[in-house]
Amino acid sequence: MKRPPEVPEGVFHLIGKAPHLQHLSDYMKLTQPTDGQGRYLHFDQLRHRFPSHLDPAICWGIVKYERSRVSQKILPVGTPQVWCNFVLTPTAQRVVSTVDRYASTAALEYMSSKIGKAAHIKYLLNDLIEDEAISSSQLEGAATTTLVAKDMLKRERLPRTPDEKMIIGNYRMMRFAWDKRNEPLSVELIAEMHEVGVSGIDDDKYSPGSFRLNDQVVVQDGEGNVVHSPPPAEGIVARLDRLSEWINICHDDATTSRYLHPLIKGISLHFALGFEHPFRDGNGRVARALFYWFMFKSDYAAFRYISISVLLKNAAVQYGKSYLYTETDGLDLTYFIDYQCSIVQRAVDGFKESYERSVREAEAFDRWLWDSGLYNALSEKQKTVFQVAKSGTAKQFTAVNVKENLGCSYNTASAVLNGLVELNLFVKEKQGREWVFSMRDQAEIQKNWLKR
Repeated sequence: MKRPPEVPEGVFHLIGKAPHLQHLSDYMKLTQPTDGQGRYLHFDQLRHRFPSHLDPAICWGIVKYERSRVSQKILPVGTPQVWCNFVLTPTAQRVVSTVDRYASTAALEYMSSKIGKAAHIKYLLNDLIEDEAISSSQLEGAATTTLVAKDMLKRERLPRTPDEKMIIGNYRMMRFAWDKRNEPLSVELIAEMHEVGVSGIDDDKYSPGSFRLNDQVVVQDGEGNVVHSPPPAEGIVARLDRLSEWINICHDDATTSRYLHPLIKGISLHFALGFEHPFRDGNGRVARALFYWFMFKSDYAAFRYISISVLLKNAAVQYGKSYLYTETDGLDLTYFIDYQCSIVQRAVDGFKESYERSVREAEAFDRWLWDSGLYNALSEKQKTVFQVAKSGTAKQFTAVNVKENLGCSYNTASAVLNGLVELNLFVKEKQGREWVFSMRDQAEIQKNWLKR
């Protein structure tokens, strides 16, 4: 990555003199904080886009000047204290609007009311809530597959490997974030979240709930190069206390000059924890969990079912670069916020599409059930499980995971599944000591039903 050059003093004075004067109009085209597509680009990206006949350092100086005019201080980090800056970009404005429309507690309640008693949506949401715990672990290197991990969480079986322990820890941490959503942020809550998330994995490696005592912790890239040396261990508690104080300040009053949308503030908390790196290991997981905690606290309950780590895992290099771009450009937090906003946009879109698809399929399925006469042959719980299978949300079912998702007894769950087999809707096969159920092909179901 190419670090930004030193900005020459008096860049606007320089372009008024030879040899730059002849290109004055080209230089003046750069007087905006974003490029023509509204992107807030780092020098590492912009240097390839500056016209070749212009001086890159002067070009960068012009862009930096324009950004400084519209930026605002957002939060303090490090020792000595440095304030991060932030520019509200078109990307951030768009995503803030999306989150308000589709991820608030009110929006989630509206979705639930719109579908009435279609319990398969609750089944869908219970399945999605596990995605963040699994993907956040995989982002940190856990090798367990998503299918195996979900099976472990559904069955509530004990983890067998360190990777599975990591996933269980993240799952507990996400639950902790939800349970503690009404508490103010504190040094104690941050430490407790770490302890909940990493205890029992490798306590000698993680030191659960304890802050690092030395400066040997660094962040490396995939090739072993040091890309971030956190602030010194000395003063960690004081800096986290300062961060907690900032988070606990109300920035929700849109009539004041210090207003910050909760999404921007939550992303800033994510960055700050990663920057301070207060623990020996597990900092990324805690940073992401704290982002969720703040969104829950700010009344965006739909984030229980929206996984950012699923997308971060698929673009881990860009995730790392967003940290680096911020750190190498005077702690301009806009890079990190913009990237996280793009991830949140895609995650919320995915959540919305899953919901809308499920609603459409539920409506079509209900019509088919009624027209075919099969509706009257199914119990309410059988309708739920069948719709989940038909939507593709889950392909295999056991009495254990149906019991968990429907909130019923094991015997009831078993009866639901076996009843679907008797109606020729499901098939079952023995896997180890357990029966596993799956839905027949839809054409086969309709064909079998017509034969009855």
